[in-house]
Formats: sequence, C-alpha cells, structure tokens
Amino acid sequence: MVEPSLPSFEECSNEKAVYPGSFDPLTYGHLDIIKRSLHYFQNLVVLIAENRKKTPFLSIEERVGLLQKYFHNDSRIHVEVWKGLLVDYMKQKDIPVCIRGLRVLSDFENEFQMAITNKQIYPDFEVLFFMSNMQHANLSSSMVKEMIHFQGNIRLFVPDIVAEHLEKRR
Repeated sequence: MVEPSLPSFEECSNEKAVYPGSFDPLTYGHLDIIKRSLHYFQNLVVLIAENRKKTPFLSIEERVGLLQKYFHNDSRIHVEVWKGLLVDYMKQKDIPVCIRGLRVLSDFENEFQMAITNKQIYPDFEVLFFMSNMQHANLSSSMVKEMIHFQGNIRLFVPDIVAEHLEKRR
C-alpha cells in the first residue's frame, strides 16, 4: 500500500488558513498569532465566530470594524463573520487548515477535543497550534473585559485603536 505524501513546506506556505475566535476584544495575543501565521500562509481569514458560551461585549459590527481598521494595509488578512460550525465554514470555503493559539494546559485540553471532533466531521481538517508568546500567556479577552469594567489600564494588552474604542464606551 502506498502512503499518501504530505505537502512540502513550500506547498503549504501558498495556502490559506482560518484563525477563528470571538476577538471580543482583539488583543496583542491575537495579533501575535496572526502575525506568526502569516510566516506560513499567504492569506489568513480572521473568522469572527459566534461563541454561544460567551455573552458578547462588543457587537459583531464593532469587532469587524476594529479588525478591518487594524489590518487595512495588509491584503493578506481577510476578516469574515460566521454563525455556525467552524468545519461547515471551512468545507464551504475549501480551507483545510485552522490556526489556534495555546496559552495554558487547559487550552490544550479544550482545543484537542474540538480538533478531534472537527476532524471526524471534515476529514481534511487540520489544526496548527501556536504556543503563546510568554508575554501574552496570561492574556485573554475576558481579562481585558474585567479590566475595562473596573476602569483598569488596558493599553498594555490591546492595540491603540481598540483601547480608544473601548475607552469611549466607558
């Protein structure tokens, strides 16, 4: 039996990948994963996905607007919204690679379970995990939202356009 061959790095680097998340709000941790992903993929869909486990802080329109504003000079970044299963989006767009960031062990447990399930639904599905940069390992959108609630300084954790938008909401 002949084993299928894996694509070379050069073949992979020409592909598109999806980086899904709620981006509520966009943080430096998200930006780190996005920028590192672009070393391997020519195009990246930043997919604002609905998370039924979370109550949104920013509207979908606000999140799209902030991401588009931040990446307005980078034609490799495509911001899209999806309200459904990630694998359905990926099958529809014929994009087999999903990018995910890992900060702590509990992230891995959750992501591993989702990756197995997604692979069962969409056999071409592959997930690439990027370990968080240590300076962002403690960073989450939930933590930023908590800081906003208590009038904390969020500028260490989010880009200026996001901080300015959030500060206007106070």
